[in-house]
Amino acid sequence: MQVTWQMYVIVLPLIFFASFVDSVAGGGGLISLPAYYLAGLNPYLAAGTNKLSACVGTVASCGKYIASGKASLKVGILAAVMALPGSWLGTLLQLRIPEQTVRIMMLCLIPVVAAVVLTNKNKEQRHAAVPEKYFMAAAAAIGLVIGFYDGLVGPGTGTFLIILFTMLLGMDGVLASGTAKMVNLASNVAALVTYLTAGKVLLALGIPAAFCSVMGGLLGAKMTISKGAGFVRRMMLVVLALLLAKMLFDVVS
Repeated sequence: MQVTWQMYVIVLPLIFFASFVDSVAGGGGLISLPAYYLAGLNPYLAAGTNKLSACVGTVASCGKYIASGKASLKVGILAAVMALPGSWLGTLLQLRIPEQTVRIMMLCLIPVVAAVVLTNKNKEQRHAAVPEKYFMAAAAAIGLVIGFYDGLVGPGTGTFLIILFTMLLGMDGVLASGTAKMVNLASNVAALVTYLTAGKVLLALGIPAAFCSVMGGLLGAKMTISKGAGFVRRMMLVVLALLLAKMLFDVVS
């Protein structure tokens, strides 16, 4: 497929913004994937090229969080490992139930999640709902469950990781964002390898987009670290609103 200058004009700014949002609160795919559709890519090329830019941007923001000490390595690595079989199981189930059923389930779930975020607006850090001796078991369960969600539904995976790390393990929003990036990175790398092997990545567009993704991810991580958990919460509400709008559109269209 030939890449035109109009495709760059459409994709590059949106990928920068998507990576910024994803670095803070997750959900960047709600912006980046439609950007490739707008540029005229077919669904397979759009998904594969999106994974390239998202993966490179996630590496940058994840590295920024880790270098700043704003990611829990033990929790993040374990959750990332467990997300892989979870994603596989979710994908298997997705092939066996009606897609409309999944969308309706998400429409019911998203307002509940938004209410949870809103009710914790004045708390930079919660008391952990899980006793400390069970933290690693909880991290494994979070990785498995959200990996399953990622395979079954997809959008908003990073946002739900942040919410569970905050509620169950008592992380503040910044630490939860950094840890979630580690899990996102594992799933992105696995998917990217598959798309590259199948030849479903448009490198001429994906490489410049990856550069924009790096810039957006670094800026998002920097602002999150400097502005704190309140900034993360506000961005999460924006992402949840976008996710709800997308699900509503999918159901009625």
